[in-house]
Amino acid sequence: MGEVRVICAIGQRGQLGLNGALPWEGNPGREYRADVARFFELTKGHVLIAGPCTIGSFPDWARPGRTLVVVRSTDDPKSVLERFSDRLVFIGGGPPVWRAYAPFVQHWDVTRLPYDGEADRYFDPAWLTAAASRAD
Repeated sequence: MGEVRVICAIGQRGQLGLNGALPWEGNPGREYRADVARFFELTKGHVLIAGPCTIGSFPDWARPGRTLVVVRSTDDPKSVLERFSDRLVFIGGGPPVWRAYAPFVQHWDVTRLPYDGEADRYFDPAWLTAAASRAD
């Protein structure tokens, strides 16, 4: 299996989502814009696996330059990853996707943003150690 990474941003209390979007969506602050630009720069030229809502939220300009793979809860993560054994794979989220793919992740790149508002989805620290419990 190739290298599997996650790149995501969280708020000050681990906030990830609100009503199916990033809770800070549309915030014009420099750090928010920089985080989005960094995400698309780091994933360019690689495979990006995410759920349908996450991929559906990508602007048209961000779609070229990466292999986008929409996954569903019924997909077997190991089988999906084996299709890209010679590629760098990023798991883009959301939480159900991170939960399913966490046992295969070798590197978590988590940016903490200054957002401290409302959310309905949160980062689960257990995802960070899931790979240690995976039985191959």
